[in-house]
Amino acid sequence: MDYPAFMQAFYKSVKGFALNLPMLISVILLSGLFEVFITPEMLASLFSGQAFYDSLIGTVSGGVSAGQPFISYLIGGELLKSGMSYYAVTAFVLSWVTLGVVQLPYEYSLFGGRFTLTRNLLAFIFVLLISLATVQTLQLLS
Repeated sequence: MDYPAFMQAFYKSVKGFALNLPMLISVILLSGLFEVFITPEMLASLFSGQAFYDSLIGTVSGGVSAGQPFISYLIGGELLKSGMSYYAVTAFVLSWVTLGVVQLPYEYSLFGGRFTLTRNLLAFIFVLLISLATVQTLQLLS
């Protein structure tokens, strides 16, 4: 093992982490605020029962409601219990995990604007398509 090369890599990693730490802390704090202020009841009031509209609203609300993936499953389960459509819940859970308005500045600072915009646009489109396809598949199987 080349000790000086290892130490150089270690110091570069620490320096990069230190430079990104303020943005990372901001993202974590904003995610916590969203988890507190956006409740399942608030989300349930947005949906109408129409497939595309529910998928669209589920995608947007999930993208804005950033947080840990396991929390999205808990909220999704509660939304299903309250009578929410599978379209809305599927889109909500998928976009919660793949989209993230709160993380956009951090992602932009790390990867650049073109990549961030392309990734989020494609994720938005695919969340809509996957939520519609998932529910159609569930209906065919039942």
